[in-house]
Amino acid sequence: MIDFEKLKTAMGELDNSTVIELLEELMAAGGKGADEALAACQEGMNVVGDLFESGEYFVADLIFAGELMTQAMAIIKPAIAVGAGGNIGKMILCTVQGDLHDIGKNIVKAMLEAGGIEVIDLGIDVAPATIVQTARDQKIKVIGLSGVLTLAIDSMKATVDAFKGAGIRDDVKIIIGGAPVTAEYCKFVGADAWSLNAAKSVEICRNWLI
Repeated sequence: MIDFEKLKTAMGELDNSTVIELLEELMAAGGKGADEALAACQEGMNVVGDLFESGEYFVADLIFAGELMTQAMAIIKPAIAVGAGGNIGKMILCTVQGDLHDIGKNIVKAMLEAGGIEVIDLGIDVAPATIVQTARDQKIKVIGLSGVLTLAIDSMKATVDAFKGAGIRDDVKIIIGGAPVTAEYCKFVGADAWSLNAAKSVEICRNWLI
C-alpha cells in the first residue's frame, strides 16, 4: 500500500514525478486503495488552493495542478471505474455564464466519469437557456454548475430560475460548486446541493442517479 500522506504532500507541492510514481506503484499492485489515493490527491489540490489564496502560488501553478490532477485521474481511473458498477446515468456539467474557468470543472468531470457517470460537458461561459434546452432535449435529470468568480453565483441563480421558467425545475436536481460557493449561496441560488470537494460531488450525483 502506498503512503497516502506522501501522495497528498506531493500533490500539494506539485511534485509531478512523485505523484505519478506513487500512483503507478498503486496500479501495479492491483489498484487497491484507489479511492483513498483519489481522496489524497483531492486533499493535495485543496492545499494548492490554499497556497494560491495566500499568494504563494500563482495562476500558472493552478493550471499545472489541474494538469497533474488530470494525469493522476487517468492513471487510477480504471481501478475506480471497476468499483463503480458501470455507467449509471448521465448529467450535464458546465461553467456558468460569465466565468471562463474550467480547471475545477475538468477535475470533477474526470472523477464523475470514473464514478460511472456519463458527463455532457457544455464547457465554459454557458448561458442558462443552453443548459435548460440541453436538459430538455436529452432528458437530463442532474445538473452540475461550476464557477470560480463571485459573479458566477448570480449566473447560477439565473440558471435555476430558467429551469423554473421552463416549468421543469422539479424534474431536475442541481448541484453547484466552486470557490465562492457556500451553504448560504446554495440557498440563495435555489440549488439542491453544493460542494467544494470533488469526491463529495460525485457521491451526491451518484445518489441522485442510482
